[in-house]
Amino acid sequence: MTQRIDYAKASPDGYKAYGGVYVAIQKSGLPKELIDLVYLRVSQINGCAYCIDMHSRDLLKSGLSTDKLVLVPVWHDAGNVFSQRERVALAWAETVTNVAITGVPDADYDAASAEFSDKELADLTYAIGLMNAFNRLGITFRVPPAAALKA
Repeated sequence: MTQRIDYAKASPDGYKAYGGVYVAIQKSGLPKELIDLVYLRVSQINGCAYCIDMHSRDLLKSGLSTDKLVLVPVWHDAGNVFSQRERVALAWAETVTNVAITGVPDADYDAASAEFSDKELADLTYAIGLMNAFNRLGITFRVPPAAALKA
């Protein structure tokens, strides 16, 4: 894969604005591992190789087990590998990422709002939206994953 442009260098103000949202999410109080699991799942749905590689590495570095990492795409079938809160966050990430298909039904909202406070749900949805935006940049501009640069 050959990168088309370096979007961060081409438009540093846009990149900095996205960075501001990223920092706000990190300060939100949501656990970093939960956010990173959501970032990974969103990136898997969208097929962003760069982000899948980056978030997988981040999760492994933070101590997430390989067993749990490899089950993220099939979290619904992974039993108690994922906590209730993680399962709800991953379900919310899927329905919001697939908004054109799902329309984010009331049942999905009800499940998410039963687990997360209004602030947490808003912050979680910001995280999902941010990762969807970064995935679109990564895919559009063909940002290669770190693993491909080593090969």
